[in-house]
Amino acid sequence: MTPGIALYRKYRPETFDEVIGQEVVVKTLSGAIKGETIGHAYLFSGSRGTGKTSIARIFARAIGTHDDDIYEIDAASNRGIDDIRALRDAVHTVPMRSPYKVYIIDEAHMLTKEAFNALLKTLEEPPRHVVFILATTEEGKLPETVVSRCQSFRFEKPSQSVLKALVLRVAKKEGYTIEKSSAELIALLGDGSFRDTLGTLEKVIAASADKVISAEEVEKVTGAPDTRTVNEFLRAVSARDVPAGLAALSRAMERGVEEKTFLDLLLRKMRAIIMTRFVSTSSARLAEDFGTEDMELIQELAKDAIQTLTSKELTVFLEAYDGVRVAAVPGLSLELALLRIAGK
Repeated sequence: MTPGIALYRKYRPETFDEVIGQEVVVKTLSGAIKGETIGHAYLFSGSRGTGKTSIARIFARAIGTHDDDIYEIDAASNRGIDDIRALRDAVHTVPMRSPYKVYIIDEAHMLTKEAFNALLKTLEEPPRHVVFILATTEEGKLPETVVSRCQSFRFEKPSQSVLKALVLRVAKKEGYTIEKSSAELIALLGDGSFRDTLGTLEKVIAASADKVISAEEVEKVTGAPDTRTVNEFLRAVSARDVPAGLAALSRAMERGVEEKTFLDLLLRKMRAIIMTRFVSTSSARLAEDFGTEDMELIQELAKDAIQTLTSKELTVFLEAYDGVRVAAVPGLSLELALLRIAGK
């Protein structure tokens, strides 16, 4: 890995062709450029790390804006009415080297009410050479009067398969060999964020001594539950063995494993068992996402646990997600789910 350059910056897309996971947004913006129907104000909303700022920069350059005429404003730090008044005055000066001046306002929901009010008139009737792009993780906090003056684009969280493909591609470019199960775990830990996924990969790469990244290395560096502990808990659920299940869960919590991560891994394996049981062709595809030990367990339980691992048990653990957010005791939601399934 190149020293000093974070992976998410090194592999940030520079053109629309390099963007992954936001096909609808890219297609619409590209169509507007080709049709010469450039709007004066855009709203990019979506969770963190989904590419809002990157695509804003790409769009700005695609409409011919030089970097000198692209202005990025962090609304979290420049959120007051005086900041917006200064911006409102600045927009009237002509671009230095481009047909447009593009203002990218990141975390736009952080602006004060007074700042929004000061911005409204400019959003409604900006100079012809100005384009605004507002980016936010919390669209609901923006005044409707602001939203209505923008063309809105919703950025979706990238899927698990998209993030996994990104991990495999970047690891290869960095000269590392990575197991598919390792890439799958890193993608899971990325939680729908390109930036967080590459941040996790960067930590794992920094800790690797031999340029071969195993699932065990990922577990050790990230604090994710080891696959054997999750498998032991899964076996206990299938057998309705409460002591064994509680013991496995206790070991994970003592290691500081996040309950949500444990639950995510558990649900993935339970889903794989149900898919294997009812879709005969699924085993080959699942083998790309799980290691040999996991696949042996999945196939075993798919055959032997016809009555003990069904959609009913899967639903119980899905419902445990609500408890994860409010439980004061680590592991409590999973413990209660196990007891409920065992009829205790």
